[in-house]
Amino acid sequence: MIAVLLSAPLLFAGGGAGVTVEEEAFRVAAIFQTAIEEPWDGVIHQACLRAQDEFSIEYEFTENIAAADFEKVLREYAERGFTLIVGDAFLAGEEPSRRVARDYHEIDFAFGSEFGPVGPNFSVFDNWIHEPSYLCGVIAGRLTRTNILGIVAAIPIGEVNRLTNAFKAGALSVNPDVRVKIAYIGSWFDPPKAKEAALAQIEAGADLIFAERFGVFEACKEKGVLAFGNMSDQNQLAPDTVITGPVWDMYPTIKYCIEMLNKDAWVDMDLGEWSMMAKGGSRLAPFHGFEQKLPAEVIQEVRDLEEKILNGTFRVPIDEEPPISD
Repeated sequence: MIAVLLSAPLLFAGGGAGVTVEEEAFRVAAIFQTAIEEPWDGVIHQACLRAQDEFSIEYEFTENIAAADFEKVLREYAERGFTLIVGDAFLAGEEPSRRVARDYHEIDFAFGSEFGPVGPNFSVFDNWIHEPSYLCGVIAGRLTRTNILGIVAAIPIGEVNRLTNAFKAGALSVNPDVRVKIAYIGSWFDPPKAKEAALAQIEAGADLIFAERFGVFEACKEKGVLAFGNMSDQNQLAPDTVITGPVWDMYPTIKYCIEMLNKDAWVDMDLGEWSMMAKGGSRLAPFHGFEQKLPAEVIQEVRDLEEKILNGTFRVPIDEEPPISD
């Protein structure tokens, strides 16, 4: 999110108000409501680590922040004069992050949010990975033998709903007889509850499950059911279970922010398009060992759809309405 400063003075825009910075390190802070083990926040963290390596930024983060402490921790970072602060603002962090941004116009903020940006310094992003989620649904619709699929997800808000709806739409596009069982666990990170929900779906006949949350793989391994990961390449967690999954790559968003900061052109905006497949912000995870196990015609069908998405000749529908479990 921030570039290495050259030895010459640089005019830097912080929320629209220019300040002169001479040989001062760019400092990035990240604030996470969950542990970075949780994929959503983990993806942001990994992108920040990559920026740290490639652009020599100073990076600090705090994880597992309770709702009651969110604003306090965020203000402590702002008081320390970080150049850019990033994190997830969903639910408990939404209002506090916006309040703090209003009080520190000299600092730029980029937060995951289902709502819009606000001037002069609060930009938003989201994991627009519905496109590879749709591709996973196509695979599931082709492979299922019971015509029953499962989805275990976090909370029925827009950014989660569009993944579950895209997966279901992909499955129905190739197999109209499919029924999809959907369970929300009411938490961003509760592996035992996710496992319990997956076991119930398997008991109801689901033979492939989209693991939008951690915990599902354990149930699938026990019962010999295949699964799809979410947000990162999770095959290594269960190599014989995880076929593939939508991958969210925050680095294109970070790279764009770096470019804007270098050009003294940072403005509050919705950064969502840099999470799309066409911008490199999302993709389908590798098939790993399943490359040889899946029917060749299914893999080719998915590759053809990928190409159409990338060249703009096919658009995956965006549906953020709460899905209905069959």
